[in-house]
Amino acid sequence: MKVKIIAVGKLKEKYLKDGIAEYRKRMSRFTKFEMIELPDEQTPDKASEAQNQQIMEKEGDRILAKLSERDYVIILAIEGEMLSSEAFSQVISDATVRGYSSIAFVIGGSLGLADKVKQKANLKLSFGKMTLPHQLMRLVLSEQIYRAFMIQQGSPYHK
Repeated sequence: MKVKIIAVGKLKEKYLKDGIAEYRKRMSRFTKFEMIELPDEQTPDKASEAQNQQIMEKEGDRILAKLSERDYVIILAIEGEMLSSEAFSQVISDATVRGYSSIAFVIGGSLGLADKVKQKANLKLSFGKMTLPHQLMRLVLSEQIYRAFMIQQGSPYHK
């Protein structure tokens, strides 16, 4: 099983990179973990709805190019389902049992995700109604993926 996070935009802060690297190292005994960063489109100030749609479409095309038919696709979206860590762990376990070769988590750009990306999702996941910085979300998601594997192992890490 391979786990990948596909994210729009480049991670800039060193502390976030260091945190993700730590979870990558911890996860290496369970899975191959990959972070795929895609270029984001510049959004003009006071962009029209049509311009915003075009930006999301371009970013969506880049995301879709990184997905394969063998991916179990989980998008992060405010309108998604909120899960406990245990339920999230079960989703990852179930995807493995159902024969998917990898799980792809998708974090969109500042405008969100194009509908064509949302339609590819096997699951829409929300970490709550609050808006979090997309860069910070990568670290939070990395920790939760690691936690999911630790729950599957029966580790006290989750306590």
